[in-house]
Amino acid sequence: MKRIVMKKINLLLSTALISTLYAAGYKIPEQSIKSVALSAAYIAGADEADTTYFNPANMSFIDDGSKSELAFTYIHLPKVKFNGRVYTSPNSFVSSSSKSKREDFLLPHFHYISPKISNFRFGLSLVTPAGLSKRWESEPQIYSAKKFLLRVVEINPTISYLVNDKLSVGAGVRFIYSEGEVKIERDGLYKQDMEGDTDIKIGYNLAISYKPYNPITLAITYRSKVDLKEKGDAKGYISRYLITKNLADYSTKINFNSSANVTVPLPAAINLAFALQLNKSIKAEAVFERTFWKSYKELDFNFNDPLIEATLGKPKDKNWKDSNSFRFGLTHKSSSELTTMAAIVYDQTPVPSKTLGFELPDSDAMLFSLGTLYNIKENLKIGVAYLYSHKLKRRIDDATQNINKIFGTFSGSGAHLVNLSLNYRF
Repeated sequence: MKRIVMKKINLLLSTALISTLYAAGYKIPEQSIKSVALSAAYIAGADEADTTYFNPANMSFIDDGSKSELAFTYIHLPKVKFNGRVYTSPNSFVSSSSKSKREDFLLPHFHYISPKISNFRFGLSLVTPAGLSKRWESEPQIYSAKKFLLRVVEINPTISYLVNDKLSVGAGVRFIYSEGEVKIERDGLYKQDMEGDTDIKIGYNLAISYKPYNPITLAITYRSKVDLKEKGDAKGYISRYLITKNLADYSTKINFNSSANVTVPLPAAINLAFALQLNKSIKAEAVFERTFWKSYKELDFNFNDPLIEATLGKPKDKNWKDSNSFRFGLTHKSSSELTTMAAIVYDQTPVPSKTLGFELPDSDAMLFSLGTLYNIKENLKIGVAYLYSHKLKRRIDDATQNINKIFGTFSGSGAHLVNLSLNYRF
C-alpha cells in the first residue's frame, strides 16, 4: 500500500513518458522505423543505422559509410476496462466497473554507424528500452495504482568485428538511467509520495551473425539484465489504526518524511533469428525472443523510518515467469526508391494470474504492423510505420488465488504506434 512520485530528470528524453502496456511486461522492443514496421522481427536482417542497436554484428555486413537515423514514435494507449470486484476481506468486496485513463506519448530515437575501419565498425544508439504507465481514478484501483510510471533511457555504444566473409561478432555497453512515478492512496488509511531516480547503471549486449550461404543470415543477440534501484525521499501519512488495529485510532494520522528506495529489474533477453533473401526484392525473417522475467521476484519498497518500514515496507510478490515472443516479418523492395514492410507477432505475458495487479494488467498479445521507407535522394530516406497491439482479455476467476484479491475481467488493452523517421547516409 504505497504511493510514490519520483522526480523528473533534465535529459533529452525527459519529455518522453514511456508506456509499455503494448509490450510484454514493461520492455519496449521497437526503437526505430524498421523495428516498428516489422514488430521487431528485425535481427538477422538488420541493415540500417539501427543495426547498431538490434544486431551490432551485422554492422560488418552492411554498406560502408556513415549512417544515421532520427525517429519519433507516437504511442496511444486506449483505456483499460475492468469489470469485477476486489475483496477487502474474505466476506467483503468493492464492486468495480471502471476504466483507466488513456495515455499519449512521443518518444525520440537516434542511431549512428561509423564507416568501416579495417575489420571494425562502431555505432551508437539513444533509445528508451523500457517503461510503464498506468493511471486509475476510481476505487478500488487507486488503493494500489492511482498512478504508476517508469521511465528508462539508454545510451548504447557498440563495436563489430568482421572475422571473415561469413562471420561477424559485435558487442556493446549499456548506460541506463531510470526514474518513475507512482501514486497509491486510500482515503484516511494511507497516502504516500516518494521522489527519486537511479544512478547510471551499466550492462552489456553481445551479438553474432553468420552467413552459411549467400541468401541466409543466422543471428543471436543477448542483452544483459540491469537492476534499476530508484532512490529518493518518501513522505505522506498512515492511519494509527495500521499500527494498533484499534478502530478508535482510524482518524489519527501519523505524518512521515523518510528516505526510501525500490529496485526493479530490466531483464536479460536473447534473440534467435533467421533471415532469408527469397529473391532480389523480398526478404523474410523469423525471430524467437526469450525474455528472462523470472528475475522479477518481488516489489519491495524500503524505508529508512523503521515505523513506516514495518507498516508499509512489506515486499509484494511478483514471481513473474520467463516469456516468449514469436515474430515474423517480410520486407519488399518495391522499386529502387520504395521499400515496404509488414509483420505479425505473438507476444506472451510474463505476469501470472496470482500476482496480476492494476499497475500492469498485462495479457498475451497479437501484434500487426506495416511500414514504408522512401528514397528522396541517394543518401536520404524518409519512413513511416504503424503498429497495432491487440491485448487479449484477461480474466481472474478466483480472488483467493490472486494476492491483490482481484476477481473479474480486464479488456480493451492494446496500443497504436506511429513512427516517422529520417535516415541519412554520409
